[in-house]
Amino acid sequence: MKLQGTWAAAVCLVLAAMTRLPAQQPPAPPQKYDLLLKGGHVIDPKNRISAVRDVAIANGKVAAVAARIDPADALKVVDVSGLYVTPGLVDIHVHVYAGTGERGSYAGDNSVYPDGFMLRSGVTTVADAGCAGWRTFEDFKQRIIDRSKTRVLAFINIVGNGMRGGKFEQDLSDMEAKPTADMALRYKGLIVGVKTAHFNGPEWAPVERAVEAGTLANVPVMVDFGANRPERPLS
Repeated sequence: MKLQGTWAAAVCLVLAAMTRLPAQQPPAPPQKYDLLLKGGHVIDPKNRISAVRDVAIANGKVAAVAARIDPADALKVVDVSGLYVTPGLVDIHVHVYAGTGERGSYAGDNSVYPDGFMLRSGVTTVADAGCAGWRTFEDFKQRIIDRSKTRVLAFINIVGNGMRGGKFEQDLSDMEAKPTADMALRYKGLIVGVKTAHFNGPEWAPVERAVEAGTLANVPVMVDFGANRPERPLS
């Protein structure tokens, strides 16, 4: 078929352009790392490092730590000279059972959401110190632990209702070792200890029952007295 007019002109332009195309270059090799943190002071106690090092990340994990890593090997390079680079920090005493709307309560307004405060400070793991007891732990888990980017562990309160203020925390009848231990064993590894806190009376029962629960569940006990008394002194 014979091409005429504008069609013939268009074909000529395409052919001319094709003759001027450069030879295809081989693709660049893929970078070994997604991110390179350059020149920060690395503190890594496990590996006994406290020195200026480059840190390379690949697939969300540390792939290399060295005195110098070639920036060309990384997709993105961040200069962190003058800053510290560490593994994620662990805070073992926080209160993060937020969102219940309960006033004056560490199972409510006295707590904070972990992701709003921890990650920006380099803290990646926290241990909630007794906000929830065995009666409330599963609500705490569903409301906070399961929804947080921060890793949240917990000391379960010996008080079944948790750290909800005076009338709850002074109630000796709600301090039961077995259901506390049962909940700790049900969520082994998530519940890392038992907490007794804020009790103002002279009795040692809160401590004794917390120790009993900790013994049954094979976890440590954190003790926080509410008042200094001759029968139960702080020192």
